[in-house]
Amino acid sequence: MEKMRLNSAIALVFFSLVAKAQTRFTDVSQTAGIKHVFQVYEGMFGGGACVIDYNNDGWEDVYITSGTLDDVLYKNNGNGTFTNVFEGSGLEITRKYVTQGVTGADVNRDGFVDLFVTTITSRERKEVIPREVNLLFLNNGNGTFRDATKEYGLDQLYSFSTGASFGDINGDGYPDLYVGNYFNQYEGKLSVINDATVVGANQIAEGYLLLNKNGKSFESVYEKYGLNHRGFGFGGIFTDYDNDGDIDIFVNHDFGYKRTPDMLLENLFPKKAFTDVAEKMGLDLKINSMGTAVGDYDNDGDMDYYMTNIKFNNFMVNQGKDKPFVNRTRELGMAFISISWGANFADFDQDGDLDLFVSNGDLNPNCVPMANFYYENKNGQFTDLAYKYGLADYGIGRGSVTFDFDNDGDQDILAVNQIPVLDYPVPSFTHLYRNDSTSGNWVKIALKGTQAEMHGLGSKIEVKAGGKTMIREIDGGASSHLSQNSVIAHFGLGDAKKIETITVYWIGGEKQILTNQAVNQLITITEPFQEKKTFNWWYLSFLLIIPLLFLLRKKKNNAIK
Repeated sequence: MEKMRLNSAIALVFFSLVAKAQTRFTDVSQTAGIKHVFQVYEGMFGGGACVIDYNNDGWEDVYITSGTLDDVLYKNNGNGTFTNVFEGSGLEITRKYVTQGVTGADVNRDGFVDLFVTTITSRERKEVIPREVNLLFLNNGNGTFRDATKEYGLDQLYSFSTGASFGDINGDGYPDLYVGNYFNQYEGKLSVINDATVVGANQIAEGYLLLNKNGKSFESVYEKYGLNHRGFGFGGIFTDYDNDGDIDIFVNHDFGYKRTPDMLLENLFPKKAFTDVAEKMGLDLKINSMGTAVGDYDNDGDMDYYMTNIKFNNFMVNQGKDKPFVNRTRELGMAFISISWGANFADFDQDGDLDLFVSNGDLNPNCVPMANFYYENKNGQFTDLAYKYGLADYGIGRGSVTFDFDNDGDQDILAVNQIPVLDYPVPSFTHLYRNDSTSGNWVKIALKGTQAEMHGLGSKIEVKAGGKTMIREIDGGASSHLSQNSVIAHFGLGDAKKIETITVYWIGGEKQILTNQAVNQLITITEPFQEKKTFNWWYLSFLLIIPLLFLLRKKKNNAIK
């Protein structure tokens, strides 16, 4: 009891400090109509959020998983508020399951974003793991969804899944899936999982690599692509770490120091194979890897990665082609003890470099309060200003996402929180933070693929303005923790008055350049349609017949002589 009083007193002091802070972010959860919290099942797992514009009205909506409670689909009303339209949406079947993560993509290329929701078990049946299937919902285009799990061949994949991500591994324009799986078999309660539980355990699971077959079904190709790895998977992000034009996969593994470390799966396209190059590239992290943020923090053209963990997070900086990554967490001023989950790079202050939000929360039910981080990037060094800017929430944080919910040009934050299992000294609920910073020009860029994936998932956008060159990679999910950020790329431009060039590096190899663009606008870039080159057998026959006729004629002349 004394400990609880002490924690409450500490929390009151912290809230007092935050109240007096020079706030740049305003918690608008209540006024915006966000009333959500994730309820765990037997322990600390979940949950995630996915930013989508499900009705194509230009205002980004949010789907949030809720564990043992009902998930929510928040429709953006375009006036700073959201309405939960879950009831009647066709997504109600998720009530039968304990949901975890969520990601979105246009699976069948019909112009509407579909949803994939991961689960760990059913709410009604208590079965030994693997317990349940994951769920695919196709967007009907009229504000509703339909369950297409069986239709797409996913109804027999029983698993204990965590994070999922969409990405086009073969450049055919159809988004494929990577799904992280945690267990292959487990009979105990999730609340007692610890180091001792996993030592010598044989229940670690393979992930799923699911190939999209022309928008009509998914095929499990994990082994076909040369993969046989098992681990306590928290999902994988699709990312082009080596700038070779195809997307690779970085896989987060829990208990990496006891079992399987993190993996970096290099795409060997056009060969149908991946190979693990994590050890070679210095990314075989032996940590409790919960999630990954992707961004080019130093504007050198290479993607850097921030991995969340229990105790110390890892900021792995890209040194360039064929060079191993370097952990610069301490050097960059980010070596704080924490239990971190979601993490999001974004240029929140619009000065031309990436800042970082980190969602922190203790294991549930341990529940020692810990504040989120907000690292502001100044000349390549990071300072935690979460208290000063109104982001130091002490709830039990998990997944987080960034998007411009009010279409004012800057990046806002939604952070998913859990309900504490035990007594807890401060409120814990999901927060929507409105970015009220006023400095810096900006540009937002949306991609529309004609041959690449419809929203350009995995493609890169380079912007040159104000003497800086900045690059963004379009998020396909499982970034942060079990979540997916906006697919609209955002660039802070500082004092720049115009954009010299915008270059799109489409997955599949196409390059597109725009010049002399205005600032402070949303630009939609449509991929130029390229007629697919087909082999001309008639032309080949003609080329072969001519020399053949010449040889026959020569032979005939020789015979006459």
